[in-house]
Amino acid sequence: MAEFAIDLTATTTIDQTEALVLGVESTDDGPVIVAPGLDENAVSGLQDQLEALGVKGKADEVTRVAGSTTGFDTKIVVLTGLGSADAPAQGTPMLDNSPAGEISAEALRRAAGAATAKLAGTTEITIALPADSAARLTAIAEGAALGTYSFDGYKTKQDNGDEEQTNGVDLKIVTELAEADTLLVRASAVARATFITRDLVNTAPSHLFPGTFAQEVEALVENSNVKATVYDEQALAEGGFGGLLGVGQGSANPPRLVKLEYTPNNAKGHVALVGKGITFDTGGISLKPAGSMETMKSDMAGAATVAGVLHAVAELGLDVNVTGWLAMAENMPSGTGIKPSDILTIRGGTTVEVMNTDAEGRLVLADALVAATEENPDVVVDIATLTGAAMVALGVRTTGIMGAEDVRSELADAAATTGEIVVDIPIPEEARAGFDSNVADLKNTGERYGGMQGAAAFLREFVGDTPWAHLDIAGPSFNESSPRGYTAKDATGAMVRTLIEFVANRDN
Repeated sequence: MAEFAIDLTATTTIDQTEALVLGVESTDDGPVIVAPGLDENAVSGLQDQLEALGVKGKADEVTRVAGSTTGFDTKIVVLTGLGSADAPAQGTPMLDNSPAGEISAEALRRAAGAATAKLAGTTEITIALPADSAARLTAIAEGAALGTYSFDGYKTKQDNGDEEQTNGVDLKIVTELAEADTLLVRASAVARATFITRDLVNTAPSHLFPGTFAQEVEALVENSNVKATVYDEQALAEGGFGGLLGVGQGSANPPRLVKLEYTPNNAKGHVALVGKGITFDTGGISLKPAGSMETMKSDMAGAATVAGVLHAVAELGLDVNVTGWLAMAENMPSGTGIKPSDILTIRGGTTVEVMNTDAEGRLVLADALVAATEENPDVVVDIATLTGAAMVALGVRTTGIMGAEDVRSELADAAATTGEIVVDIPIPEEARAGFDSNVADLKNTGERYGGMQGAAAFLREFVGDTPWAHLDIAGPSFNESSPRGYTAKDATGAMVRTLIEFVANRDN
């Protein structure tokens, strides 16, 4: 994985810099530069140029201006659109905490990311956006850091002497907040965790299969306060992990289960995180159409998210015991693969009749959920690219939250703070009935309609009385369209920020 070569610092003055980022708000009276603390004459002069430059202040609009024409001591001035304060927030609108009539923290996060994404190769960037509160400074710092992300690990680079070599990006945020340094340390850890997740998801399945995925995670936590334990196929057989073994038996690359343990002294409770880690999903014998396989390297995004979150929790030194369970398998069709009507025995003894081998994620999660709940955590949250039904119902930018009402509420509150879009969805009573089997305890498929809630109802069978929630990130985990704001093309790192916030909120 790539190094996180970004330095986030706070400044109260604007010295000479390579690039200066200013915000532009869209108002009824036209675009207005929002740059608190800057020289009023320089801002006024630049304000007069907005019409000629065609600047509107819309979200994701980025305009570069030569610094020599602005009065600022910088090579480039970047005008980034903030949108309108009267528009709905870009994050979770019904939960956004920003006061009415003010640009939301999420709009600032998005604007900062859109700006830095257009400054590839720039080594020093100063960002003068309204960082007058902890929420706003955090959002600006996170967005600015996340916008610098790129992944080109497999491109052949020709060293012709013209390519500019950089050792990282120095991001300075203009703010007078006393707690700025502490907030920027947190933002840096969150960005690093997101980069870890994105890198893992973007890695080609030829390079990232269960064995190498496990090795990457071991290396990731090697010098941290996180202990990694890898269960190979022999250990999985001895432990009765029939879901993982069944899904993985059609592949030449055997499954793995990775347990990550962060156990600080005087921990305030125990959170278990479970992630789906299907390193490539062909659908197995129930083969997917070719077009539906094109993004299936991302079917391990849940496990990658858990790895990133554990890294951040340890880096921040949160006083919460966190255990991660990464269920890794490659779902391939072969003469040894599972077949419809096969029976698998999940850890703990529950039998499942396999009706569709492409409903494999719930099988590996079932094993991991049982293992997680055996340790009696206070709460368990699983995260998975689980169902196409979630994308049909919610689109590609929204995460569905299902499970116990209090845990759903806690996660939704965390998402409101981090600006991620979620929808709280109850599991209807009838969802479980569709999984009845004539020959086993359960089938792995239910009714045709409501597949997202049905999959959650299946998973609920494996958590017992433990407070639990399920996050379906099938849509937002992978961006097949153009980059937007701080969201890169391909892997996004969806819900990394929210899960870190969820854990941090329990450190109180």
